[in-house]
Amino acid sequence: QVQLVESGGGLVQPGGSLRLSCGINRSYRTMAEMGWYRQAPGNEREFVASITTGGIMSYKDSVKGRFTISRDNAKNTVDLQMNSLKPEDTAVYYCYGLQFGSQFWGQGTQVTASS
Repeated sequence: QVQLVESGGGLVQPGGSLRLSCGINRSYRTMAEMGWYRQAPGNEREFVASITTGGIMSYKDSVKGRFTISRDNAKNTVDLQMNSLKPEDTAVYYCYGLQFGSQFWGQGTQVTASS
């Protein structure tokens, strides 16, 4: 069973930074696309950022210029560097991977931006 595992969440003051990391639990072919979604209490899960094996990146408008996604294709890992965090960024962040029509998810990591 393919499983993605996130790390790096936590509590930070507004304006602070966090770096999320995500890896795969076993050897698997390179994911065509990897990225992040998030879900705040009472809200639907929403897209945050994605990156393809070719390095094409997409971002949610509200995180552009603050968040940066990167990946290591050989290791099937993806990172999300989050700067200038705002209270509205508070959510559970989920890593995902896409390959051959299958989508895999991590269990999520909590990010809280609060004073």
